Amino acid sequence: MTSPLKAESLEDLIGRWRTDLLANGATAAHTTAGEATLREHLAVLAAAGLEPEEAFLVALHRLAQGDDLTVKFARSYSGEAWAPPVAGAPERIADAGERREFWAMLGCAIAAALAFKAPELFGYDFNGDGAEFYALNLSFFVLPFLAGYFVWRRGVGLRVVAAMAAVFVVAAVVVNAYPFASGGASEVLAAIHLPIVLWLTVGVAHAAGEWRSDARRMEFVRFTGEWLITYVLIALGGGVLIALTIGVFEAIGLSASSFVESWVLPCGAMGAVIVSTWLVGTRRNLVGGMAPMLARVFTPLFAIMCVALLVGVIWTRGIVHVEREVLIVFDVLLVLVLALLLYGISARDRHAPAGAFDWIQLALLVSALGVDLFALMNIARRLTEYGFSPNKTAALGLNLLLLVNLAWSAFLQVGFLRSARGVESVERWQMRYLPVYAVWAAVVVVAFPPLFGFV
Repeated sequence: MTSPLKAESLEDLIGRWRTDLLANGATAAHTTAGEATLREHLAVLAAAGLEPEEAFLVALHRLAQGDDLTVKFARSYSGEAWAPPVAGAPERIADAGERREFWAMLGCAIAAALAFKAPELFGYDFNGDGAEFYALNLSFFVLPFLAGYFVWRRGVGLRVVAAMAAVFVVAAVVVNAYPFASGGASEVLAAIHLPIVLWLTVGVAHAAGEWRSDARRMEFVRFTGEWLITYVLIALGGGVLIALTIGVFEAIGLSASSFVESWVLPCGAMGAVIVSTWLVGTRRNLVGGMAPMLARVFTPLFAIMCVALLVGVIWTRGIVHVEREVLIVFDVLLVLVLALLLYGISARDRHAPAGAFDWIQLALLVSALGVDLFALMNIARRLTEYGFSPNKTAALGLNLLLLVNLAWSAFLQVGFLRSARGVESVERWQMRYLPVYAVWAAVVVVAFPPLFGFV
């Protein structure tokens, strides 16, 4: 049989597969997740040495497991009864590709773990005098290796790699060259905002350099949610294992606490970032099915929490006399709400009509807007009384960014519910607003310290 790839490009075939699935009733969310998995398989198979036509056939076979619509497309595409290639050379090479990906993941995870321990050779102790150094540089111990893993996996070009490397190098020089006051607000803000900048830089590698694509950004948002769930599950399992290990050693008269605290916990936390990424890619059907369900469960609960918290604070403290600690809680809640909204949008079927969950999302947006406006009133009052400081200015900027995002999102959501526009307008707005947070985080890291005298 002559391969259709002789006449069509790989992108054309992926487009045919996507169109076929949507025409046969697949949801947009299912198709998007499937396309990401298909592309990952193709990248691994190409790296293993398969020709494009072999890679596409084997990738279809792998994706077809548990996916009847892909099986149907595969039969139509091949022009013969679809039978998985169980003993052929392509499958053997594909297995070799999977092994290569596993070893690449393991190498990056070990490198991240060792990078975390490397500063101890120069006298930095993350439990002692080097705590501030570790707080500022935590991102550099793992995110460059995560970016490297994506560069290898996605085949990112040299120009994109150079641009990403420049971001990491400049960020490292800035935060380590600045003469921060020990424990000052500028140092704490830089430590909090730097991971945001670098995580979105990793997103460029995840998108294979196509960061301007809304679809690629949405896929990174979806990956972030699935990665977070996987990482938490690994952390919970690791916590149980560590507790059992310490208990067993103590039962036989040996202490493992110091080894666990110095090596197992920090190295495991760094390595798990890479391992979680690998698991999301190889077990996407499992994790990808769990994450949208969690978004649907927690969206109404967060909407209720926002309203209850707002009512409770006004009842006990009034409208403009709220303590700093309460405002911090409000901002943390708003960031979580935004993350929940982003993931809920990323997991939604574009072609499905408006339903109950969309009304719940509108309720969450409105309640979050109320919380944000309340926080802004109190921040303005504190600025009037005490003047500007790094923390208050950062809080003001964050809440203004959230106000714009939430207000326009609510407007677009109302338009969707009234059938005046499609849900893609909400998605497009969120994806195009995403870099604004990266720019603001970069401003806090780079401009705030000298602006406020490094205190």
